[in-house]
Amino acid sequence: MTFSILARDAETGAIGGAAATGSLCVGGWVLRGDLLAGMSASQGASPSTFWGDDVLELMRNSVTPEQAVHQIVSSDTGREYRQLAALDLHGNAAAFTGAENQDLKGSLVFSGGIASGNMLGGEGVLPAMVEGFTASDQVFERRLLRALTAAREAGGDFRGLLSAAMLVLHPDRPPMSLRIDHHPDDPIGTLEEIFDHATTGDYADWARQVPVLTDKERTLD
Repeated sequence: MTFSILARDAETGAIGGAAATGSLCVGGWVLRGDLLAGMSASQGASPSTFWGDDVLELMRNSVTPEQAVHQIVSSDTGREYRQLAALDLHGNAAAFTGAENQDLKGSLVFSGGIASGNMLGGEGVLPAMVEGFTASDQVFERRLLRALTAAREAGGDFRGLLSAAMLVLHPDRPPMSLRIDHHPDDPIGTLEEIFDHATTGDYADWARQVPVLTDKERTLD
């Protein structure tokens, strides 16, 4: 019931993901990230609340995405109702889609990322999401948002959309976790509006003094 994209920005070292769904609170359910491990998206008809964090823990200990996904999935008897995508810090990706998730469903790996979904409104949703991301020359966050828009335009979730989210982690910048938990008209457009507000004005000025991975002792000027 969700489509998502995970990607690494080769230029800045940032990792991030974006997702949208025809249900509530996609940001709280689907996206997880760790600057020492990578990104994950746990979704599906009956998503596991553990898969996303557990696969990151394995990758943090140098397990490859393919091995990590296999290990997490193989021990879960409910796996056929779940979907999992994982991306490491080098841009390597792997995924699993359980057979009981409703069609259309699957994943598409591309250079530096992976797109996944179920209950998709057309065969072109995942390719459109990848194209929306890779064909853009905008900043990383804008490319993730463009991927969601492209997926929606290609059919999206066949029920329509109610929520959207984006999570971006950067070694030199504060984390950006933006969520639209319920918007019956345009959750992706509203997510873009919040991104605009979060990256301009007083809020953006305040965020620059927040400690980050490469400068944990940052203080106010």
